[in-house]
Amino acid sequence: MSVTTLDASSSHILDNPAWAALTGPHSHFAERIGRAVRYHPDVAPFHAVSDEDDPRAWADLAALVGPGRTASVRGVTEAPVGWEVVGTGHGVQLVDTGLRAQPDPEAVRLGPDDVPEILDLVARTEPGPYLPRTVEMGTYLGIRHRGHLIALAGERLHPPGWTEISAVCTDPAYRGRGLATRLVRAVAVGIKERNEWPFLHARADNANAIRLYESIGFTLRRRTVFSLVRHTGAAALEETA
Repeated sequence: MSVTTLDASSSHILDNPAWAALTGPHSHFAERIGRAVRYHPDVAPFHAVSDEDDPRAWADLAALVGPGRTASVRGVTEAPVGWEVVGTGHGVQLVDTGLRAQPDPEAVRLGPDDVPEILDLVARTEPGPYLPRTVEMGTYLGIRHRGHLIALAGERLHPPGWTEISAVCTDPAYRGRGLATRLVRAVAVGIKERNEWPFLHARADNANAIRLYESIGFTLRRRTVFSLVRHTGAAALEETA
């Protein structure tokens, strides 16, 4: 698959988007100790440290999660002292370089009352993690057919000046009708009205999704890895100047 890569240096805040979001627009969702932060466990499963090369940040994360507990972090392939990597997944980050935002007459705003249906659709389509309060992270739009939720997309990470489009999914029985594209464009309307830029993530092996996003105006910015790390309880803090 041929992809065009955007110079990563042009959007450095996206190198650590969860940290930027949780110390910025999403600070009301944050649980923080020093240089480590995470979303409330009912909102999103993401953790972040201010600098993955700073042992003090990992000591703060250890205090935040506790011995034997896991954390989902970006960009870590080798565990620092006191941690072990228990799972990894490779992904790509794409940014809007030509997306046409467009309202959709069938798209409806989803809220807390829709969460059971959202969770059911997410469980069947696996677009990525979605928790009971994820719907509070931003605007989520859906399309219904005969009263049933058949497609979904919404806003997740919110670094300053940027908003991630996430949970893009369609019931398998209704795929091939352009519903995902319609919803991505509809969600982008609200983002651009705030003078922000859309971005998104996808699994690196999801060629169909990447091809779709590129076809509607996204450009690959960088490849990344998402890791699940476990605090082993060993000393995580090294002597620093």
